[in-house]
Amino acid sequence: MNLHQISEKVKAGFRENLQTLSFEEYLKLVENAPKIHIRGSAHYAADMMDHFGKTGHMFHVFQNKVIGLERVQNQIYQILRAFSNLGQNNRMILLHGPNGSAKSTLISSLMDGMSAYSKTPEGALYSFSWIFPIDKITRGSLGIRGDQEKKSAQISSYAYLSDEEIACIIPSEMRDHPLLLIPEKERNKFLTGYDFRIPERLGSGGLSHRDHLIFQALLTNYQGDYGQVLKHIRVERFYLSRIYRSGLITVEPQMHVDAHYQQLTMNRSLSQLPASLQGINLFSLSGDLPDANRGMIDYNDLLKRHIDTFKYLLTATETSKVTVGQSILHFDSILIGSSNELQLDAFKEYPDFSSFKGRIELVKVPYLLKVSQEREIYDPLLKSIAGEKSVTPHTGWTIALWAVLTRLKKPHHDRYPSELSSAIEKLTPLDKMKIYENGDLPERLTQEERKHLKVALHKLEEEYSNVLYYEGRTGASARELKSVLIDAAQNTDFKTLSPLSVIQELRKFVKRTTEYEFLRQDSVDGYHDHEKFIETVLDQYAVLIDREIRECLGLYDTRQWGDFLKKYINHLSSLLKKEKMKNPITGGYEDPDQSLLQEFESIIGAPSDADQKTLFRQNLITQIGAWVLDHPKEPIDYFKVFPELRLKMEKHFYESQKNLLQKMNLALKQFGTDHDDPNSEGAKLAGLTLENMQKKFGYTIDGAKEVIHFLMTRKY
Repeated sequence: MNLHQISEKVKAGFRENLQTLSFEEYLKLVENAPKIHIRGSAHYAADMMDHFGKTGHMFHVFQNKVIGLERVQNQIYQILRAFSNLGQNNRMILLHGPNGSAKSTLISSLMDGMSAYSKTPEGALYSFSWIFPIDKITRGSLGIRGDQEKKSAQISSYAYLSDEEIACIIPSEMRDHPLLLIPEKERNKFLTGYDFRIPERLGSGGLSHRDHLIFQALLTNYQGDYGQVLKHIRVERFYLSRIYRSGLITVEPQMHVDAHYQQLTMNRSLSQLPASLQGINLFSLSGDLPDANRGMIDYNDLLKRHIDTFKYLLTATETSKVTVGQSILHFDSILIGSSNELQLDAFKEYPDFSSFKGRIELVKVPYLLKVSQEREIYDPLLKSIAGEKSVTPHTGWTIALWAVLTRLKKPHHDRYPSELSSAIEKLTPLDKMKIYENGDLPERLTQEERKHLKVALHKLEEEYSNVLYYEGRTGASARELKSVLIDAAQNTDFKTLSPLSVIQELRKFVKRTTEYEFLRQDSVDGYHDHEKFIETVLDQYAVLIDREIRECLGLYDTRQWGDFLKKYINHLSSLLKKEKMKNPITGGYEDPDQSLLQEFESIIGAPSDADQKTLFRQNLITQIGAWVLDHPKEPIDYFKVFPELRLKMEKHFYESQKNLLQKMNLALKQFGTDHDDPNSEGAKLAGLTLENMQKKFGYTIDGAKEVIHFLMTRKY
């Protein structure tokens, strides 16, 4: 693409995006698409979230930036819609949560979404500037009447004058809405008849102080000819931008008010103003609040600021006005902020908190409580953290599992109905994690306990939702655990960045009790026992890699086990119904296979007593029936219906193959030594396993050896 082509594309884009308009042209734009052009900042932000869409409860504007937190996203959206329906942003949104819970990322995602939306046709935003032509165009109109007045009258708008024809341009300092140029009474007539709420700022607001002075001076000069005043208006499209401080502002903790008032410097351009404006003291508003008008202002770590620096927000949030110097600043911005829990707790003790409380929408942002979501934080970072080292599978899962376990709180079993209480009391942190992750219920519970617990899972999840020390308020932060990953990558004891290197660094991390408050929590029935959680993670990791290694050896075939379980259920169902089964080979009908039933029940350790065995069998069929009722359109997943049977089958096959695994491990230890026998059974198994671990799961040779040695030491 050459320079001419680039130039033409820029020119076409400028015209297509309607960068500049006369006021009359802008009014036609408003009439054609009123919902786009007559809306406040909250309405705009909510429309932006809808524009980018959502999947389930996850808004796409947060995608790839915020993991989980769907409840938080929807709460923000509902608050914005409430502001929109009210016509005014009468509260500050304050995101509060522990350090590293993604509060700043949520706000940053909203701002990035608003910036991108402002570049679309649906997200177009307009403000205006005052245009003052050179004398030869306006002579007679602004002070000296004469023959040139006819020439000026022929120009319907100064919006399209070239630079050579313009003496001075004064932009609207607040990027005010062009409709504010219409006097309030006439404006309200213009805005009647629409089926949506008109923002209060447009309904009863007015121009900024400076724009008002200019407007009145011109109206006086033109002896009330409003059309002549509007000739000086150039409507301009603007874009929201964090980089250029256009409507999107982040305020760091500081000790001063967020707006300034100063007189305009009388530079050469301003000296060209017409005589009717020369006698007016024109002041300029600047600072964070003016720059954020019609967008969003983020008070990062708001409560770290001295309270005197943001007391003005008490009235500002309720009235959308603040006094600055000799001017009252009217603004339409979403006020949003963040705070950690310790600062918020201290703020609640402050005498003026009750005054602030009614002007703040508190949005809780907890740590994640699902391992799969927490893992999404770490997995994309592992390669860059590892550097020249390779990354062993399950590294992100390992640290995510430990992180979630540290955040869970013991449920109060006495707060649940009696039929649930015993099951709730038995839940370990690992049990609770699995319930949150995918609804898996502990196998050791009775069938009745599992039934009641399944119905009440939502109660378990919501138990701590409305208390001060909610679940997810304390525990390991992703920010801290990224440092653990960096240390693990630098650990010279390991050739890869692996789960085992992470575990070694976690053992060091849990000793740093003076640095991290959550490490000083008292253990309660296994909860908050952070050192023990490391062992829990190792046990779960051993189960995971045991399956992988056996699959690579050809000893683990879930499809075969699944078929075996399915056949058992089918034969059992026919037996209980006293029905014959069709033989798929002969086509004849036969009695259920008693030997298959006995073999399966022997493997899983079914009751031997006749009455107990009958009850056991009936319970299995009942479980199948209940699952079908809950999943009427899904094929039966026997492993999901009977996870405890799967584990018992695994255990049986594991024990039968224990000797083979030990031979393989010995061969790996002797690999490359004088005792190495490449033709031994163990060596052949080792070679097959290493090859399959690379192909199927992405291990390196070093990583595969590391996990095999760990498994044999840990489990065999």
